Amino acid sequence: MVSRTVEIQHLAKRQLWEAYKYIRKDSLQNAEKVRIRILETIKALAKHPEHHPLDKYCTNNDGNFRAYEVYKYRISYYVSKEKVIVLRIRHTKMNPLNY
Repeated sequence: MVSRTVEIQHLAKRQLWEAYKYIRKDSLQNAEKVRIRILETIKALAKHPEHHPLDKYCTNNDGNFRAYEVYKYRISYYVSKEKVIVLRIRHTKMNPLNY
């Protein structure tokens, strides 16, 4: 099993921060719980990037775009031979963006 590097794009980092701030308004404990869990699942992508299904919102998906959900947050990412790139972290109530 090959371990890839994991990169989180700036947009995804900002989206995670915005989610954290929003949840923190009601509960710091829940905000930390969600942030930590999302980051744990992202770290796991290094060893198991094909674990999650293809991204159904990606048009012309060549099999490299995948997505999964954690606490109602959808994490979309791209898999190459060398690395995994996290593209977006969006709440599932938001309209999906095609790419």
